[in-house]
Amino acid sequence: IISVHCHNDLGMAVANSLAGVQGGARQVECAVCGIGERAGNAALEELVMALRTRSDLLDYTYNLDTTQLYKTSRLLSSITGVAISPNKAIVGANAFAHESGIHQHGMLAHAQTYEIMTPESIGLKKTKMVLGKHSGQHAFTRRMEELGYFLDEEMTNKLFADFKNLADKKKEIEDRDLIALMESGTHAAPKIYELDNFVVNSGNNMTATACVTLVRDGRKMQSVEMATGPVYACYKAVEKIINYSFVLEDYQLRAVTEHRDALGEVLVKISDNRGVYRGRGVSTDVIEASLQSLLAAVNRMIEARDDDSEKVEWDQLSEEMLARDMKVSGTVKEDVSKEYKNG
Repeated sequence: IISVHCHNDLGMAVANSLAGVQGGARQVECAVCGIGERAGNAALEELVMALRTRSDLLDYTYNLDTTQLYKTSRLLSSITGVAISPNKAIVGANAFAHESGIHQHGMLAHAQTYEIMTPESIGLKKTKMVLGKHSGQHAFTRRMEELGYFLDEEMTNKLFADFKNLADKKKEIEDRDLIALMESGTHAAPKIYELDNFVVNSGNNMTATACVTLVRDGRKMQSVEMATGPVYACYKAVEKIINYSFVLEDYQLRAVTEHRDALGEVLVKISDNRGVYRGRGVSTDVIEASLQSLLAAVNRMIEARDDDSEKVEWDQLSEEMLARDMKVSGTVKEDVSKEYKNG
């Protein structure tokens, strides 16, 4: 089998891959959202949908369920901490959005005027069901199943509790809110430090002050810090409480939806001398989301540090046991030798 493997240094990875297929290649090496070194690889979703929508020119078969593309791209984003660009082809937030008047008129007259594929074809299903604070668990579970998430009882109860908390802050819950809750729940960090509460005092003519209270093993710990901004002050307070230094490598804030009460999503990346750790937080309060994301990353960092400590302790114990065994073995050999000589 001839395989084609293209990188996107000139933005031509998908085009070159399709040219390779037309030239006889029957295997394409690609990645979800084109993730890869340098400028990335050929994007799987773009390749597959090009084959699907232009089957008149590219009459090739593929064994892939395209309705999983959107969900898979979101899963990748939640794991890597790399946000999907809004104008990303196929799976970006604006891929099926139409703002221009002439575009909207064309869409109303005939949907295929500007959409060569449907949102449903990549797993974005349209719904008439509006979820809010009065929605029950049955409606919530049904909507999650329509989105492709089949949850066990434990996960259903956890996510429904998160949904009710969000519904108290938002009038209507959209599908993107539900997907964000799902991603936050399924890739949760270990619960070492948890957020109890925080108070922030900030303004344009004053130094921001943050009082953060965390809980670990049932014990509350509090710190008050000042900084140039409320998020920075909160992060300094967390660093003081955990008594462990880290470097903030990246901080990203985006709105999951477009309204005033939009759910905010924060992605952070921190590092220490052992490695890099990512965290994600969602809330209608961006400072709370910022704290949630930092704590997720911090808890992963502490878990890795504790695992390394246990490994070092185990290695030391193993060396001690080995030395003891060798000593005992040597004593036995000496005793046997003496008995042999005394014959």
